Amino acid sequence: MQDKPARGLFITGNDTEVGKTWVGTIIVKSLVAAGHRVGVYKPVSSDCVYDGQTLVSEDSIALWTAAGSPLSLDQVCPQRFRVPLAPHLAARNEGREVSAQQLRDGLSAWTGHCDIVVVEGAGGLMSPISDDEYIADLALDFGYPVIIVTANILGAINQTLQTLITAASFRGGLPVAGVVMNDIRRFQSDLSSDSNMQQIAMRSVAPVLGRIFYESDHLDREVDWYAIAGQSAETLSASEPVK
Repeated sequence: MQDKPARGLFITGNDTEVGKTWVGTIIVKSLVAAGHRVGVYKPVSSDCVYDGQTLVSEDSIALWTAAGSPLSLDQVCPQRFRVPLAPHLAARNEGREVSAQQLRDGLSAWTGHCDIVVVEGAGGLMSPISDDEYIADLALDFGYPVIIVTANILGAINQTLQTLITAASFRGGLPVAGVVMNDIRRFQSDLSSDSNMQQIAMRSVAPVLGRIFYESDHLDREVDWYAIAGQSAETLSASEPVK
């Protein structure tokens, strides 16, 4: 792809419902606070809701608001569908199809309007967006460093390492910048939430960038997201996911 913002981040998850949008808004707000013009892009969204006569993506609204409402919601999320299914299935439920070209071309709307764009995928890397393409295909085509959001619950180690292995092996490898641990439960009923971060950091080449405690609006440490977005694929862990 040629016509796209030069600097960006691609947010994915180790599963669905892990808090990608929450983490994305934290990253966006941090970048805005640092003085950057931030674009936000969610190529496709299902499980959307009606606001009057308009179908809207609540995730997109959250990202757009965090960025200071640049451009328009249609440019944040150009393809929106109602039912909670994989996007291509949600589209067919409405007698429509996901446009693979629009998924990619929509990113160009942000060229010249931001210093950095934060892209949020749908689901995880292997969530399908058509009969033969996955979210990982978009991440690969966009070429931005990938941030993996991990739900900090029992099973996080296995799911995160599997996601890292997928990133490393998918069509030659994706550039992974790191993992963010996200506490998605108010009360943790298992001991793993206090050890997952250390265990993943010990076993992964990609760094664990930090932890977000339940409903916190910041990470437990400072992260320079703009610098991370400027890293080249060659400097990131695209080929060695696990130690």
